[in-house]
Amino acid sequence: MNSNRFIVTEGAGPAVVVRDLVKHYSSRAVVDGLSFTVATGEVFALLGPNGAGKTTTVEILEGYRHADAGYVRVLGLDPRHQGSELKPKIGLMLQQGGLFPQITAREALRLFAAFYPEAEDPDALLDLLQLREAANTRFRQLSGGQKQRLSLALALVGKPSLVFLDEPTAAMDPQARRGTWKIIRELSSRGTTVLLTTHFMDEAEQLANRVAIVDHGRLVALDTPAGLRHAVANEVRFATEPHVLEDAVAAALHVSPDAVVRENDGTLVVHAEPTPDLIAALSAWLASENVLLTELRAGSRTLEQAFLTLTASDGVTSSAP
Repeated sequence: MNSNRFIVTEGAGPAVVVRDLVKHYSSRAVVDGLSFTVATGEVFALLGPNGAGKTTTVEILEGYRHADAGYVRVLGLDPRHQGSELKPKIGLMLQQGGLFPQITAREALRLFAAFYPEAEDPDALLDLLQLREAANTRFRQLSGGQKQRLSLALALVGKPSLVFLDEPTAAMDPQARRGTWKIIRELSSRGTTVLLTTHFMDEAEQLANRVAIVDHGRLVALDTPAGLRHAVANEVRFATEPHVLEDAVAAALHVSPDAVVRENDGTLVVHAEPTPDLIAALSAWLASENVLLTELRAGSRTLEQAFLTLTASDGVTSSAP
């Protein structure tokens, strides 16, 4: 592969700026005062439940919908009024390919490449996305994973400075998912900005430099994956030999009996902030009971757990972009 592939030379300013964005459908605010920025070369994940306003926000950034209010800039351009300048600089990967059913993978890449004055080599993209064996297969005959990989190849063919990836690994097998993750990391390392939407929390956790969580059209949290996990770090998980009773743990830690639960594998979970004092009290009590602590984890386990916690209610928990 050409060592200069995917290198971009956009200015040092943010790749995306969204400020107080509003979009209504009828009388309902689908996007309600949303603000965030995406740095050049960053992999930025936009997450939220269905109907949270993610798709509408991305379509506004792409120039396919108009905002009712707010300020939006993509690569320094207004998507609404400078779309003809912006579109050659961005790549789009949609959930549905939207291609003519009879077109082959190679034909589709050559067709899209013809739209750009300087495009990637279609055959190189076939190799990069592991589509060489399917190069002459018609779109309708491709598997779901192959269609996804072709969609990613089409998003990259114009050497974009910014790529919008909508559920990029849907329908892919685990090996293809890992290969796609590698490509996305390479894009970022070469300076391409990636704005990612996904329902796979492990994907966002593996790829994103920062994650924005949107609910009911509002920003509820924005941080690194580790920062989001830490923000809802409200449990202590531990295992012992021999087992100890939930009520005894609650009494020793001075928490409600309802705050201590046992999972199917025997792990005890204390739903409380894992402060140093709480951890010390637990360790001291177990030592006094001559009970061996065999496992201890403090804080949120995964980004998915943080996501579920942050979107569990209608209240906005954070708004700082």
